Amino acid sequence: MDVTLLHFDDCPNWQVADGHLRTLAAEHPEMTVERRVVDTIEEAEATRFRGSPSVLVDGVDPFADREAPVGLSCRVYQTPLGPAGSPTLAQLRSVVTIGGTDGRGAA
Repeated sequence: MDVTLLHFDDCPNWQVADGHLRTLAAEHPEMTVERRVVDTIEEAEATRFRGSPSVLVDGVDPFADREAPVGLSCRVYQTPLGPAGSPTLAQLRSVVTIGGTDGRGAA
């Protein structure tokens, strides 16, 4: 399984997602994690970047909100504890082990 963490450095929330992905990579040695900086609007449009951090699992954003604009902004995720800047470890674990969410980030 290939996981890509798309982010830009000015959004601190990517580091939380990165920490969760490091935990999951230790649990799933077959999982590879690539970290990729998106820092221009052209890159954002080319990758359909809906904010930092964005996590792609085998090229698909399992948390994508099709209504969210593409661009350079910090992203908000709906978690069991309310809105947050990153999916929870449990939400990421779900998309890595089960392979999907309901499209809104609720696992």
